[in-house]
Amino acid sequence: MNAQTRIARLQGAAGAIEAAFDEPAAGTAPRGTAVIAHPHPLFGGTMDNKVVQTLARAFVQCGWRAVRFNFRGVGASEGAHDAGNAETDDMLAVVAQAAAEGPLALAGFSFGAHVTSHVLQRLWPEREIAKIVLVGTAATRFRVAPLPPESHERALILHGEADDTVPLADVMDWARPQTLPVTVIPAVGHFFHGQLPLLKGLVVRHLDA
Repeated sequence: MNAQTRIARLQGAAGAIEAAFDEPAAGTAPRGTAVIAHPHPLFGGTMDNKVVQTLARAFVQCGWRAVRFNFRGVGASEGAHDAGNAETDDMLAVVAQAAAEGPLALAGFSFGAHVTSHVLQRLWPEREIAKIVLVGTAATRFRVAPLPPESHERALILHGEADDTVPLADVMDWARPQTLPVTVIPAVGHFFHGQLPLLKGLVVRHLDA
């Protein structure tokens, strides 16, 4: 993301997990650690995706340590794609090693939002999650887990009105039974082309609330 980004190797069930760490301003104690998941590996998704990097920048600006990582089979991460099943274990391994203590935030884009929903469901009974950000949630191809009702006030669900990869209607069908609010950005597509500053601003507002 910048010259200060630190690349590390963590350990997952399938082998090494490549991760990138970005810290808040020098001399600032982090508010906590945000773990951010990237879009679909079979369609070019990596931890360097522009939306993922935008999420990381928003967290860093708000004083969080941001940890992006590559799912199994992507970049220098070992293993093979598992359609979101074992990828949940990858993200849990990153949380265990990079964010074992202190406040925790979870975020994901597209396929990464799907995985994040399952990680949240697994962690919620045993770990406090301070902030949740899901962008372009992949409710079309995957069974996105419902968010624990108590987590709703800590969650920001963002979706583009003109998303032609994950239709807004599919996300609303997922959110409606939960009475889970969705923030819809007019005329924006799945990848937020030309609207990344707006995306960052909305996330910053949520983190500072």
